[in-house]
Amino acid sequence: MLTGPERRRRWSLEDRAQILAEAFAPGAVVCDVARRFDVATGLIYTWRRQALAQEAGPAFVPAKLVDVASNGGAAEPAMCVDFPSGVKVRIGAAAPCDLAAAIMRALK
Repeated sequence: MLTGPERRRRWSLEDRAQILAEAFAPGAVVCDVARRFDVATGLIYTWRRQALAQEAGPAFVPAKLVDVASNGGAAEPAMCVDFPSGVKVRIGAAAPCDLAAAIMRALK
């Protein structure tokens, strides 16, 4: 039976945001910020990963497939994907399917 105070600290979202802002400010050293707030550096990186995952979230990207036969076999890409950031990816018809899939996984 444990009768002492709880050892695990609970950090509010505001406290986490402040620590993350200080830890990842230009020129800051994460280890120094962690010592100042008495937090493990691994916890700071975990908080950052969680914050980035919440911001990114899943998103759908419009994809346009080009029928190679309809344009006479020209050197047009077989697939063209426009990302919201403005990046366009064109994958040629001769590209293996597993290569195209790997490219799309890497860019998502």
